[in-house]
Amino acid sequence: MPMEKIEKNPIYELPAQEYNLKLAKALKKIPEFLPPEWIEFVKSGPSKERPIDDPDFWYKRSASILRQIYKKGIVGVNRLRTKYGSKKVRGAKPEKFKKSGGKIIRKILQQADNAGFTEIAKTVKGIKEKRPGRKLTEKGKKFLEEIK
Repeated sequence: MPMEKIEKNPIYELPAQEYNLKLAKALKKIPEFLPPEWIEFVKSGPSKERPIDDPDFWYKRSASILRQIYKKGIVGVNRLRTKYGSKKVRGAKPEKFKKSGGKIIRKILQQADNAGFTEIAKTVKGIKEKRPGRKLTEKGKKFLEEIK
């Protein structure tokens, strides 16, 4: 019985940060993923004190969101808000966890829909008639697996 050549998946083989940076570089070449003009004025969530100062933030966050959808299957905005949230410094009071803002995540998901990488998942068994979130299309999976 000959040994079959097993193709390794870079999403799981590479460290997450290294893979996300490569994916962010690839997303810069896609015309649908353009940062909106308001991105330099907004904070990424209520727990932050200052606006985003990284010029490549939009592409890095887009790459991270696409990787999360690949790993988890179906992901909604609320779950992503929890993932990207952090603790808010409240002075003398103890820190408290706050979800990140949803506008950035929604906009990135809309851009991914327009690029054909994601689609709104239809009803899933065990979940009521709500929209359960986004899932990757075949085009999106292929794009993510080609990043090396």
